[in-house]
Amino acid sequence: MRLKLYFSLLLLLIGYRLQAQRQANRVTISGYVRETGSQEALIGVNVYVPGTSTGTTTNTYGFYSISLPEQDSIRLAYSFVGYATVEISSQLRQDQTRNVVLTPGNLLEEVAIKASAKGEKVSESVQMSTIDIPIRQIKKVPAFLGEKDVLKVLQLMPGIQKGSEGQTGIYVRGGGPDQNLIILDDAVVYNASHLFGFFSVFNGDAIKSVELIKGGFPARFGGRLSSVIEMNLKDGNREKLHGEGGIGLIASRLTLEGPLTKNRKSSFLISGRRTYLDILAAPLVNAETRGQSQIGYYFYDLNAKANYDLGEKDKVYLSGYFGRDKFHARDKTNDTDTDLSWGNATATLRWNHLFSQKLFSNLSLIFSNYKFQIGSAERGTTDNQLYSLQYNSGIRDVSVKYDVDYYPAPDHSVRVGVQSTYHRFTPSAVVLQNAAINQYRSTVSNIDVLESGIYAEDTWRPSSRLRLNGGVRVSLFQQKEISYVRPEPRLSVAYTLKPDLSVKASYALMNQYIHLLSNTGIGLPTDLWVPTTDRVKPQQSEQVAVGIAKDFNGQSLFTNGLTLTVEGYYKRMNNIINYKEGASFLLINDPTSANSVRWEDNITSGKGWSYGAEFLLQKKVGRFSGWAGYTLSWTQWQFAELNNGRPFYPRYDRRHDISLVGIYELNKRITLSATWVYGTGNALTVPVSRYDVYPPGGSLLYDRIGGVASYFQNNRTVDNYGAEKNSFRAEAYHRFDLSIQFHKQKKHHERTWEVSVYNLYNRRNPYFYKLERDTNQPERIGLFRYSVFPIVPSVSYNFTF
Repeated sequence: MRLKLYFSLLLLLIGYRLQAQRQANRVTISGYVRETGSQEALIGVNVYVPGTSTGTTTNTYGFYSISLPEQDSIRLAYSFVGYATVEISSQLRQDQTRNVVLTPGNLLEEVAIKASAKGEKVSESVQMSTIDIPIRQIKKVPAFLGEKDVLKVLQLMPGIQKGSEGQTGIYVRGGGPDQNLIILDDAVVYNASHLFGFFSVFNGDAIKSVELIKGGFPARFGGRLSSVIEMNLKDGNREKLHGEGGIGLIASRLTLEGPLTKNRKSSFLISGRRTYLDILAAPLVNAETRGQSQIGYYFYDLNAKANYDLGEKDKVYLSGYFGRDKFHARDKTNDTDTDLSWGNATATLRWNHLFSQKLFSNLSLIFSNYKFQIGSAERGTTDNQLYSLQYNSGIRDVSVKYDVDYYPAPDHSVRVGVQSTYHRFTPSAVVLQNAAINQYRSTVSNIDVLESGIYAEDTWRPSSRLRLNGGVRVSLFQQKEISYVRPEPRLSVAYTLKPDLSVKASYALMNQYIHLLSNTGIGLPTDLWVPTTDRVKPQQSEQVAVGIAKDFNGQSLFTNGLTLTVEGYYKRMNNIINYKEGASFLLINDPTSANSVRWEDNITSGKGWSYGAEFLLQKKVGRFSGWAGYTLSWTQWQFAELNNGRPFYPRYDRRHDISLVGIYELNKRITLSATWVYGTGNALTVPVSRYDVYPPGGSLLYDRIGGVASYFQNNRTVDNYGAEKNSFRAEAYHRFDLSIQFHKQKKHHERTWEVSVYNLYNRRNPYFYKLERDTNQPERIGLFRYSVFPIVPSVSYNFTF
């Protein structure tokens, strides 16, 4: 009944607006907006009538459509952050196609970028809780070891927490890392980390745009509770061969793009990156172990894309990603080998079709595969004692997605679509072999499920002051004998109080049918993706947010293009899951009986809630750019079988979080940038005391000088963690990073040397704590803090041609 009501109200609203639009003769102008010099499609370009509130934006493929009353002459403006605004004049007597190219503006000349132009104002956008960072700006932010990282930059934004030192895990408004929908060209990326979380899998040279939505989700997105991170690869240069790359301390990268044919109807992009940690570490390991041990690790990733225009109305895109981490360790002394590997593979085939100047469609066929493997072998004292262990886990998706964009009027646009995904989960597959005692196999069978969604959303401006984005998504899930059909209403509202100032509000209900089981909370590849089953219900969240948005119209160095957003939110989560105390899914202790154990037996479900306030002062353009962000938040979880059923703060609860980012173009040759971050320490469970257990048969040795009694045989030390979970608060985290870039324009290429320092004042931020005996005072046991990164300088060389 509720589902029918949602659709009836939406269709009534759409029908009312369409009937109103028929009362006036309108002319439609549509086309594509691209970048000059490359013909790259630009996403989110504002197309508007200067001096009015009438306008629209380009979609993911650079397409726009605007219908206006018939008239003798009209002036349209096209503006985009980082590009010079273009204005065109035209007669409006009949429908027409106008393709426009924008030229990147000179960021050193404030007047070249009309950052405060009509249509770009954050105060006029109906969408709230959205973060959009230009790729050019991301490449100037100081980075660890010089590796520019999209996810690390997003961690510097309010409402987004990082797990711990150096990790790329993202925690948005109290949600876990599995509650983020990470999309690359429509394909879901399940594990976004290299090097156990210290780097992300996304090569900034290949990315065209990145947008994060943390609340007020449009109906077209579903399947996660906390955020959507949508990234799009570059299409490739259609006019000439272009390349860029870099050489850093631990990795190098190269990107090539160019036309596939001479008629500028097609292009390609290929981008690769590889670390050489295995090469650098080999001499050190050999020297330390005298050649008895061999340890190697490296990661690589590859992005590729090709597109072709079949005509004015049809375009085809084929893109893919493949990345892998590999770790190998061999101990010749004990004759053991250990191998770890994990990685993602995605592929997307998309077909754009333009039915009319007002009706745009896209069909996507999508493949995504994540796989993790462990292999270990050990040879005993005799030849017939060979022990081997193999562990596999993964998730594979095959999806089809169809979306339609309809533009009946400049103050009214409709999007409808459907998506269906066939998931295959491999929660665990363990094989233990022993040549002496035969072979045992412990395999959890593949789990196949079907997840689908259908949506309709409407963006409507009923007056010059009010904007609405309303919609509903219906999610469907089926796995063997169970199925769920759940409606997800969405609504965002923006009301203009006065020019450049608006108040906003949003509501969103989300459902999530897949879950991530983690013992660590830091996003290691051993974490397991599992589906909703007959015993595990879907996760669900409801989020309400309110806020204000302000644009500043000053023309000074610091106020041109400056925006301010302040938001408060409350989110409630149900049916979230976690491991029971001491539980794990690595069923290797008794492989002969592991088949009788279901992973559901090791977990418990509960609820959580998060609330807080966020402040963001941002400047995207000009000689001086950057942002200042502050977050005040509280997050709590409650499980019947954890912490005696009492609420507790999860690991990534952080009361205060501050980020300051500044980028200054000193001149055309030198760029300075710096970041300072501060955050309340993580909530942890640490031992509060330690005691010795003396089993029967032990022998007591008493040291008369030291006064210490201990068992030297069969004794065991036990840590006491206390009654409250995560009752210990780690020390505050803070650091300062600094970078300077030296640019040199050559005849055929540009080169950039970058010198950066991570953690400039050498702050020893806590990574973990451990209870240990003090070497100087053996009778004293204390809690010791361990850090990962001291001050880390780096240098890198980057080039474009």
